[in-house]
Amino acid sequence: MPYDPHPPAVKPYIPASAQLPEMTLRALVMGTILGMVFGASSLYLVLKVGLTVSASIPVAVIAITLFGLAKKAGGRESTILENSITQTAGSAGESLAFGLGVTMPAIMILGFDLEISRVMLVGILGGLLGILMMIPMRRTMIVDQHRELKYPEGTACAEVLKAAATETSREAAGEVRAEGSDEAAEARRRAFIIFGGFGLGLLYKVLEISLKLWKDTVNFVFGAPLKAGSAGAEISPELLGVGYIIGPRIAMTMAAGGVLSYLLLIPMIKFFGELLTVPLAPGTMLIKDMGPDDIRSAYVLYIGAGAVAAGGLVSLARSLPTIWNGLKGGLAGFKKGSAGDSNLRTDQDIPLKWVVIGCLGIIAVITFAAPLHMNLLGALLILVFGFLFATVSSRLTGEVGSSSNPISGMAVATLLFTCLIFLLMGWTGGRYYVTALSVGAIVCIAASNAGTTSQDLKTGYLVGSTPKLQQYAILAGALASALVLGPILLKLNDAGTVYMPAAKVSPQLAAVHVDAARLTDTAQLQGPQAASDKASYKVWQKTDTVNGPAGKYLVRADGSLAYLVDPGINGQYHTRPDGSEVKKYDAPKAVLMSYIIKGILDQQLPWTLVLFGVMIALVLEMAGIQSLAFSVGVYLPLVSTLPIAIGGLIRWMVDRRNSKLPQYASLDEEEMQAAGDRSSGTLLASGYIAGGALAGIIIAITAGVLTDFDNAMNKWAVAFNPFFNDARGDLLSVIPYAAICVLLYWVGREKAGKPAVK
Repeated sequence: MPYDPHPPAVKPYIPASAQLPEMTLRALVMGTILGMVFGASSLYLVLKVGLTVSASIPVAVIAITLFGLAKKAGGRESTILENSITQTAGSAGESLAFGLGVTMPAIMILGFDLEISRVMLVGILGGLLGILMMIPMRRTMIVDQHRELKYPEGTACAEVLKAAATETSREAAGEVRAEGSDEAAEARRRAFIIFGGFGLGLLYKVLEISLKLWKDTVNFVFGAPLKAGSAGAEISPELLGVGYIIGPRIAMTMAAGGVLSYLLLIPMIKFFGELLTVPLAPGTMLIKDMGPDDIRSAYVLYIGAGAVAAGGLVSLARSLPTIWNGLKGGLAGFKKGSAGDSNLRTDQDIPLKWVVIGCLGIIAVITFAAPLHMNLLGALLILVFGFLFATVSSRLTGEVGSSSNPISGMAVATLLFTCLIFLLMGWTGGRYYVTALSVGAIVCIAASNAGTTSQDLKTGYLVGSTPKLQQYAILAGALASALVLGPILLKLNDAGTVYMPAAKVSPQLAAVHVDAARLTDTAQLQGPQAASDKASYKVWQKTDTVNGPAGKYLVRADGSLAYLVDPGINGQYHTRPDGSEVKKYDAPKAVLMSYIIKGILDQQLPWTLVLFGVMIALVLEMAGIQSLAFSVGVYLPLVSTLPIAIGGLIRWMVDRRNSKLPQYASLDEEEMQAAGDRSSGTLLASGYIAGGALAGIIIAITAGVLTDFDNAMNKWAVAFNPFFNDARGDLLSVIPYAAICVLLYWVGREKAGKPAVK
């Protein structure tokens, strides 16, 4: 649709002439804290399965509930504009977490340390840049193209806020609602569901992980004819919730990719390679001695990475017409960004001059920030790609919603172009890895936050918020979330780090000696293993695979290798030397980013396996199946994708049952999907995600502090708990998981005659 200089007026819920409390301290502080909480849970999810879910509606419901409790305790009731500010500030954490989780772990995969200064700088600069770049486009995309760009999550969130409007807000809107009305009761019911889901998810995870009441993963390994094949599931509330929210199509497609890996590729490699008498590169063990996880690490991961890369590129290519139209539409009204009736409260933005000054200041910081290893060309690429993809992301979010916005595809495109430019310049050394990744990371976060900002401004446009106050709120929320997500990312990595004695990694490493006097960095063991070895070692980054894997090593004073430092994110060792298990994070999108950089700048990839994965994606596309979700499933462990599929199956059962009710009879497929996205089941699933993921983070971070307690509980469970160590433990552990599955289905069911969720 061409740019319309005279769009039809939309009447906001709160008129521009109304003066209600809006950007109050309590609204901003609550939004910032909720942004940190949901940002942390989103980071946990993106590291595990490469996915996040929108936090806007859960944050809005929680804000409404907490303000309601404050009123009952004697405080002032909140206004709908305060709730909007809280929701706006609180939504920044989720988009930042996605950008950080997709890109920054690639630093470690490329052989560098995950420095706190680098992570925080990327988060802060990328987040602020995306918000500032979207501000001049607000009138074009939110106001002028209101009919064309629906912003589904933003529109749904506005409906939630209006349904729970307090008496003060209803009076300002000219709305009459009787005391004890159905709308008020419905708001209380929705709040109870999401808080109940949060508490249940938190309690379930604590009982499962900390108290060892049942297993957190059930797994079954097959014999011939599917020798080395396996199937299992991480029976956690957060992955169940993710599957319910993303729906059956994507959830089942991801699980199908896992089935291909674990029930076809791994058994096939075992079948054809079992008689080999030498290791098959890039593996270092005989295939006959490998288990399912060993085969996956040595071969299938590269196949999956190739499939993800091809699927991402195909997805980006498919989106090019939309991206091009989005760019044209965004630029068409860019000059109109400072136009409008700025005398109206509902049409006031942060002044354009401050937006420009802010963007230039951020670019200057990017250029000269030492942890980013940046140069002038890299900063210019950030400026160009940042503006391009912030514009594209804002428009695509309006057309297809946040969940379908191909942010990772934009990051892939940025990395590809950046690495190709670096290759033409002759910049192929390891020092340019960080520069290229910093460009991709900042652009990815900027694009992600620009889309989120657009959704929030759409919500504000419909309820009658002041745009510039929303913009200040999301800037504050993004800054605060960036400050905490960096340390959380490092803590999650440290909690899963394994210090593996070099002799156990590879016998050939005993012959490797380095000049310890020339090494400057020192380190000690962290986490649970620190108690057994308090010595200080020199740090050496091994960049080749001669005599042993590349990676970070701790070196003794005589130059011999003491430990391989296997990171918690994308590490290969799932047990410590003492036999205790360690939870790792696969970070599938970050692996893809590292492979692009290595593959282009240094050509250090097993290209045969990568191309096998590319062909899997292309065959799916030829069959008319969108390959990206399937490819992510090929890369991820089946134990992560199967519970997502279970959540998707429950969503299918709920939607199928609800679609037969009279109130849903007149809805088309798109309206039915939108109603399901705002239903009670989605609220409970959001609570599962927030509670389960937050518990997982807390448990992971405190692992080093509560080691004795964890060991004691583990000994008790092994000795006395049939749900944990009995031969029937896997089957018994399904019982509590089945209970939360049944509850999710039961809550998601609508009553006959009840109005469809709006």
